[in-house]
Amino acid sequence: MARPIDGPRIAPKSGVAKRLVVFLHGYGADGADLIEIGRQWQEWLPDAAFVAPHAPEPCGMSPAGRQWFALTFRDPDERRRGVIAARPDLDAFLDTELARHGLDDSQLALVGFSQGTMMALHTGLRRRRPPAAILGYSGALEAADLLGEATGKPPVLLVHGDRDEVIPLDALFLAADALAKAEIPCQWHLSFGIGHGIDGEGLRHGGLFLAHALTGRTPEGMSPR
Repeated sequence: MARPIDGPRIAPKSGVAKRLVVFLHGYGADGADLIEIGRQWQEWLPDAAFVAPHAPEPCGMSPAGRQWFALTFRDPDERRRGVIAARPDLDAFLDTELARHGLDDSQLALVGFSQGTMMALHTGLRRRRPPAAILGYSGALEAADLLGEATGKPPVLLVHGDRDEVIPLDALFLAADALAKAEIPCQWHLSFGIGHGIDGEGLRHGGLFLAHALTGRTPEGMSPR
């Protein structure tokens, strides 16, 4: 049985939700860590509702934070097992949140950071109906050998700092290569001089990517550089 999860929300600027953007935080954080990004993207996505659920477990190494799955940093298979085990919790939350707004997966975007990116990729690619987009910051693709389970080919954007000391930059290229082999469209962006975090240019690229994926157009006056 899926464990109930919930977290902070930002209502659509237009007053009516026609899209849903779900933020998935990293290990040891919680939903409050990412939700304010929604306010930065509201100008481009005025009819999007934003939500950032708290992961279901207290973090073993940071009791004030949360985790999607436990990490010992000693077991090379723990991330693979973790995304598989945590997927039902996230799937159930997404179903409930979409129903809350009367939306379906074609109007859904998943945005992850670090461990949240692992969850966004693993869960998003296996939804009964694929989401409109998956955006991953500073993360990795786990269980790449199981991409044959993918139920669709939503566009993916991966953003990574070239000085990431937690999840090495190689994770971006490994993920992009695996997605390409599975014929899942993937773009990527390097944030130069950035460690395990998100910079302004990464947020800009991510927001434009989501706006185009969710609405079919790039916001007026804004184009990727």
